[in-house]
Amino acid sequence: MSERFAILLRHGAYHQKPGAPSALQPYGLTETGLRQAAATAKELAGLAEAEGWRFDPVIVCSRQQRAWQTAATLAAELAAAAGHPFQTLEDETLAERSVGAFANLTASEIEDILAQDPRYGRPPENWKSDSHYTLPAQGAESLMEAGARVADCLSLHMDRLSEASGPNARIFVGHGASLRHAAHHLGVLEFEDIRRLSMHHARPVVLKRTQEGTWHHHCGSWKQRQLLDTALD
Repeated sequence: MSERFAILLRHGAYHQKPGAPSALQPYGLTETGLRQAAATAKELAGLAEAEGWRFDPVIVCSRQQRAWQTAATLAAELAAAAGHPFQTLEDETLAERSVGAFANLTASEIEDILAQDPRYGRPPENWKSDSHYTLPAQGAESLMEAGARVADCLSLHMDRLSEASGPNARIFVGHGASLRHAAHHLGVLEFEDIRRLSMHHARPVVLKRTQEGTWHHHCGSWKQRQLLDTALD
């Protein structure tokens, strides 16, 4: 197996419900988000030429509309530049951390519900950014669990890429928090860096998987987060 490259992108800016964990919000990109995706396609085409990447024509994305729209915009722009078709493949294992039955409620609504539930009580103050905390709701997972799921997703798709002849790079469009935690599980980020770093909207962070199967940061900048920033996606 030769070196392979996973191009990780957080979706573009989108119509987020204020005060609610991003998680499984169903909304699409803003005009800014669409422009970000189109601009990144041009950046990726240039990087591919400079780095010698041969993109797999299938762009993997989560099932959230914002990720799919980002991937679809990339596919259209890259197809126009390369002269051959690109397509999207939705994979729900690339999703952001699930809050289960609390999906699309605001953080304050979630806290009030738990405060009134005699089984649980109000969650910890930092529950949204605590990597190990899981909301007591059916279908909920911790950020670390989401990261492990996404790491498995990336590994599976990169294994399939290694079996193919020709392409040596694959594009993934997902979500900031679960991608950062996945990078930790893959040995790319130290645990203390997860909170310190984020991802820019629709800007690539490229991981290299070596012939030995180890992962390394190759290029692309993480975003420096403010420690008081509670955004997860």
